Amino acid sequence: MTDRLRPIPPEDWTDAQRAAAQEIIHGPRGALYGPFVPLLRSPELMGYAQRLGEYLRYRSAIGVRLSELAILVTAREWDQQVEWAIHAPIAQQVGVPPDVIAAIARRERPAAMLVDEAVVYDFCLELHRHKRVSDRVYDDALALFGEQGVVDLMGVNGYYTFLAMVMNTARTEAPASSAAPLPD
Repeated sequence: MTDRLRPIPPEDWTDAQRAAAQEIIHGPRGALYGPFVPLLRSPELMGYAQRLGEYLRYRSAIGVRLSELAILVTAREWDQQVEWAIHAPIAQQVGVPPDVIAAIARRERPAAMLVDEAVVYDFCLELHRHKRVSDRVYDDALALFGEQGVVDLMGVNGYYTFLAMVMNTARTEAPASSAAPLPD
């Protein structure tokens, strides 16, 4: 499988692409990688996307650990190797247990999750698989995270679904990672 939208050499960037790339490079990500490689073809879209992602990844109302868990569920549901390669190691670093990560990779419900992890897992799985969230799962999320947290959780799922669509279409190559690739 060939990467359809490979990196554009910096010397070939337009002024708009250069400005959008610099915003990412000088931000918390520190480099232009993953979904931002194909998105560079639309620098204005890339700029808006990276700002949304910066909030959802680093400052969401549910916190980094639960955001990373939601990202992993999304990556698994979309068979997105780049997201998995990047975020599985981060999720482990911020406290998601390795056995939870491994179960998600196998498309199994993790056996031992904290209450907040189970609520996030159920919310994400229902949203991806059923395109809606049941009252029970919604109420559980609302009780734990409040309305802003529920909205941010929806945002994490939507944002990383968007990135998965971009990278799956572009066939973006997964970077080297300490995480094993997602099984078929």
